[in-house]
Amino acid sequence: MSLRADHPTVGIIGLGYVGLPLAMQFIRGGCQVIGFDIDERKVADVNAGRSYIKSVPASVMAAAAATGRLLATADLAHLAAATAILICVPTPLTAHREPDLSFIIRTADAIAPHLRRGQLISLESTTYPGTTEEELVPRLERGSGLRAGLDFHVVYSPEREDPGNPDFSARNIPKVIGGLTADCLAAGVSFYRQAVQSLVPVSSTRVAEATKLVENIFRCVNIAMVNELKIVFDAMGIDVWEVLEAAKTKPFGYMKFEPGPGLGGHCIPIDPFYLTWKAREFGVQTKFVELAGDINASMPRYVVTRLLEALSDEGKPLRGANILLLGLAYKKNVDDPRESPTFAIWELLRARQANARFHDPYIPIAPPMREYPDYAGTPSVALTAEVLAHSDAVVICTAHDAIDYAFVVEHAPLVIDTRNACAAISSERLRGKVVKA
Repeated sequence: MSLRADHPTVGIIGLGYVGLPLAMQFIRGGCQVIGFDIDERKVADVNAGRSYIKSVPASVMAAAAATGRLLATADLAHLAAATAILICVPTPLTAHREPDLSFIIRTADAIAPHLRRGQLISLESTTYPGTTEEELVPRLERGSGLRAGLDFHVVYSPEREDPGNPDFSARNIPKVIGGLTADCLAAGVSFYRQAVQSLVPVSSTRVAEATKLVENIFRCVNIAMVNELKIVFDAMGIDVWEVLEAAKTKPFGYMKFEPGPGLGGHCIPIDPFYLTWKAREFGVQTKFVELAGDINASMPRYVVTRLLEALSDEGKPLRGANILLLGLAYKKNVDDPRESPTFAIWELLRARQANARFHDPYIPIAPPMREYPDYAGTPSVALTAEVLAHSDAVVICTAHDAIDYAFVVEHAPLVIDTRNACAAISSERLRGKVVKA
């Protein structure tokens, strides 16, 4: 397969939840795209016009492939044809909550020999302030023999994808851009203008890196607050969901956040600790950020405790109990299980020798997970009256709109609702009882 020569070419490294939607947007903007990924299945699907991500509809994927301006490959030699190279690779944490930049480092080392003068390199992966200057640029220069800011341009422009959000996409989410130099910034703005409606230039790559962290820390801290309030108000016999609904009627000075079974997704549970780690280099502690992380990380254990108590009230032990987990994705209406708290709950149940299964309308089979490899290949069970009736308890972990919660509470003996999904169901439909957790 070959690309046309009459369109600017964009190279996108990493065809996941960030890279693939970005590829579609640059196709819409009139560019041709070469997507790079080490996953052979993704490469084959892209070249065949098949989507493997719910947020990229099959029709969009097929239309992009039909333009003749989309090519996927694992061969980095094709980078020479690109005017710009976007790095969209994962930035996870190590087991000790320290930044794992191995994907960025390996990518930089791999693309450096293929760089040519005049190209633009943009790092989109979320990371700590200084990564672009301290880790990416030296490797690119060392491997290419070229000088960043003189021979090629470097910018940092963080992804802001929100899977499952119908109102915002790569096209209309304002894009922050920080350049290594003023000329780099100008080149980055000129490039992204081809596909993105609104651009937000900032003074440096460090400012752009810090901006993305602030956005996710804001969510992490506020979610931790309402998670803690959920525990406090539960002890007082107060429904936190009713409190939050009343509080959001204030037209100023308040923004509603919702509690849940823990944090998920590739950003919010991880990114705050990138700042925590980097802050130690400057002798500064991030107590508030770390406390929020600890609270959110403790929520799966709180859910299991509430489940244990509810089963005990029914005269049943958790050990040997049949538990159905509703929702494997980290948030509703998406097929993305990265960092989903459901896995942590599943692991806790397994440690207590409970028999846990899951149902998720968007995830038919549990994928390989770095921290939970043992669950890979486990199929989603059908949500039938029989399955519900034979479950000692159902735990609602993700409130997908596609799930009929009235049907769940009608047939399940016990429902542990971590998302307030059953709030509107009349008591006449209850076979057993619903416990909020």
